[in-house]
Amino acid sequence: MAKKADIGGKRLISLAPTAWVQWVTQQPDLVAQEILGSEFQWLSRENDVLVKVSSPEQGEFLILNELQLRYDANLPKRMRAYAALAQEKYDLPVYPVLVNILPPPAAQVIADRFESRVLGLRTLQEYRVINLWEVEVDIVFEQSLTALLPFVPILKQGGEVAVVQRALTELRQDEQMVELEALLGFFASFVLDSEVVRQIMRWDMAVLRESPWYQEILREGERRGELRGRQEGRQEGRQEGRQEERLSLILKLLTRRVGNLPPELLTQVQALSLEQLETLGEALLDFTALSDLEHWLAALPTQEASGGVDE
Repeated sequence: MAKKADIGGKRLISLAPTAWVQWVTQQPDLVAQEILGSEFQWLSRENDVLVKVSSPEQGEFLILNELQLRYDANLPKRMRAYAALAQEKYDLPVYPVLVNILPPPAAQVIADRFESRVLGLRTLQEYRVINLWEVEVDIVFEQSLTALLPFVPILKQGGEVAVVQRALTELRQDEQMVELEALLGFFASFVLDSEVVRQIMRWDMAVLRESPWYQEILREGERRGELRGRQEGRQEGRQEGRQEERLSLILKLLTRRVGNLPPELLTQVQALSLEQLETLGEALLDFTALSDLEHWLAALPTQEASGGVDE
């Protein structure tokens, strides 16, 4: 049986943990000792990475890394909970770091602390925030930040073909990083034409399906739709909201993979049910041409071809 691909945050940081912890803290004397388990009873995510480090001045402590596709309003509370649980479990001080991969909506304010007051008592948890779109791409190569190579296309000044090719070359020089090429391609598709991405790199879609960030992007549209439905106060609104958000996301991904859809194919995709859209979201990772979408649609059972909203 083939080994399941591992391209989550823990795998990325484990490639060069000392370089990573020095970068997120801006402390050049830190040494990563061990990557610890971050599963705390009822809290467990693939991209929460806990690293035990040491320094001549601070001694041993923990760096809690939260790699988040997009910032959301619940993160300050989560950072507080994770930091407290990590300190309780390992009995070491904790330095929390939130790494946001993609920018939030323009109106969203990214907090760098959790704070609450109850009857005059104050609770405060600060954490460092790193927004990848604000990070200069040159530091990835200058500081050998292997963990950031797959994110090069979305870093500041990283969306040029030559820069993406440089990141690709570095990934291919190490057999341990071969699987990360698919993740690099995925993020390159956010800033480069899909045909350009296909020309400069190989896409292993079986690997990409294991990416927690791809899965998070698929879930993101569904969450937005459910929120819209709750605001409307109707079950029908929730269902329609999920349908619209998933359709919007699928159409964007299809455009990046195979180009603009002709009207007849666009109509067929728009008629798909929510369940069919979810299936298409997985299948489109293998598409390289419009004909792949045509074949996929043609293979749908006749009774389902007309689509519709799920019950």
